[in-house]
Amino acid sequence: MTDHRTTVVVITHNRRDELLHTLGRLAALPERPPVIVVDNASADGTADAVRARHPRMRLLTPGRNLGAVGRNLAARLVTTPYLAFCDDDSWWEPGSLSAAADLLDRHPGLVSVTARILVHARPADGRPPGEPYEDPIVAELRDSPLPRPPWLPGPALGSFLAAATVLRTDAFRAAGGFSPRLWLGGEEELMAADLAAAGWWLGYADELTVHHRPSPSRDPRLRRRHGIRNTLWFTWLRRPVPAALRRTLHLARTVPRDATSLRAFAEAAAGLPWVLRERRPVPPAVEERLRLLEAPQRVSAARRYVG
Repeated sequence: MTDHRTTVVVITHNRRDELLHTLGRLAALPERPPVIVVDNASADGTADAVRARHPRMRLLTPGRNLGAVGRNLAARLVTTPYLAFCDDDSWWEPGSLSAAADLLDRHPGLVSVTARILVHARPADGRPPGEPYEDPIVAELRDSPLPRPPWLPGPALGSFLAAATVLRTDAFRAAGGFSPRLWLGGEEELMAADLAAAGWWLGYADELTVHHRPSPSRDPRLRRRHGIRNTLWFTWLRRPVPAALRRTLHLARTVPRDATSLRAFAEAAAGLPWVLRERRPVPPAVEERLRLLEAPQRVSAARRYVG
């Protein structure tokens, strides 16, 4: 079942053991995909461990933590028509990469396919051990309210989840990759809007599966700070003023009232000069899709800025 249509790109930072678990899963895939690992300046021996355990995988060591931009670095080297992103605590189910490539082969207007996400609980999660469960975001993807063209094989999406998505390599490069300004945290939303503005459709495919075993090595406050800041930046970069005001006011009313949220808003405000310089609202048809997603986003259990 060897299938070299898709290259898997993994970014990592100080999660050596989890990364090695993920790479072991990827190495065992029947598709035998090429894998590029970007080590974002880990200090735990990650690079040496990858070289020793997976010498056939390509390893990039930029020497500093590039965040999501590490994926851009890897994408420059991809020679396959498709690329699949993967976090160091997630992995693709056997057969899903080939199925995703088949969908992209068959539908030239489809730029990305996002998979169903199964979460593997850890003892500290408070869930009993057993079968993995669907990430709460899956129901939102499956029940997307967006209208779709008749040829689209599944629900249409307004954005995607990098660790669970296969994209067209050329389209990713043409869109400029992930924004260095956003660094990490909701960086997909800006790229998705630009892909849609270029005429592409983003889709969800329930027959594809990604597994996720959330790492305990994460800073929830930093993730929340970046998530709020990047949401505000994206909103003012690509949405018309009334929509941007609505989303800004909604965030101001609903995020926790603490130092993390205050810092996020302060960072977003500090970026206002470059945001106004680079502001480019999406076309009306794309804005209508984003508007249809506002109500589901307000009640989403998976999109709350907490932690």
